[in-house]
This record gives sequence, C-alpha cells and structure tokens, in this order.
Amino acid sequence: MADLATHAQWSSKRGSWQIAKDLPSSFKYAAQGIAYSFVSQRNFRIHLVIGSLVSALSIWLKLPFSELAILVLTIMAVLVLELINTSIEAVVDLAIGRRFHPLARIAKDCSAAAVLVASLSSLVIALLLIAPPLLMRLTR
Repeated sequence: MADLATHAQWSSKRGSWQIAKDLPSSFKYAAQGIAYSFVSQRNFRIHLVIGSLVSALSIWLKLPFSELAILVLTIMAVLVLELINTSIEAVVDLAIGRRFHPLARIAKDCSAAAVLVASLSSLVIALLLIAPPLLMRLTR
C-alpha cells in the first residue's frame, strides 16, 4: 500500500481531484485510476497477468464463446474489486492518516477479503472450464 504522500502526489500530478466537465474527461480520469492501480498495486498487476494467461489459454483451447464470456466476466470482476479495494484503502488512509482505528482495519480487511473471495471463485470457475479441454489436449 502506498503512503499518503504518494496518493497526494499522484492526485496533484494527474488532476484527479477535478470534476469531469465532459465525457472524454471522465474516461481520462478513469484511465488515471487504472494506471494508478497498475503502478502502485502489486496485486492488481498479478491479477492482470493471471487473467491474461487464462484468457490466452482459453483461446488456445478454443473454448466456446459462452465459456470465454464467463471467464472474462470473472476476470473483470476480480479487477473491479481490486480497484474498489484500492479506493477504499485510499479513503480510509485519507480519513484517519497514520493513526490506528479498529473500524479502519475492518474496512480494509473486508475490502481485501472481497477481492480474495472473488479471486478464489474465479480460480474455481477457470478450473472447471479449462481443466477438461486442457486434459483432453494433453492426453492426445
């Protein structure tokens, strides 16, 4: 987790505190959020790499489009939850600074737990969809 100075420095450099005046600005701010998570959050990068590998493996195995759609949905759910987790951590850090508060710990732990639950369910879904065709291809 990045410290408050890093959050403040990123925000001031990127202008993310501003309200979007038009649709392109909204997309720009959203892209800055993704870029911030990619640069500062190791787990976001890990989920992105694993999701890319699962996607490539699924295409190589020629999974049906419906199964690809399920995998894309689960991968994106994990990434979305990782972004929400990052924002919750930033808001909690902003609100309490470096002080400890049990409610801050609960907020951070529960948002991290949401990512964990989504990651584990995504893993199970990927195994259910990929394992049978992968085993068939490997045993040929």
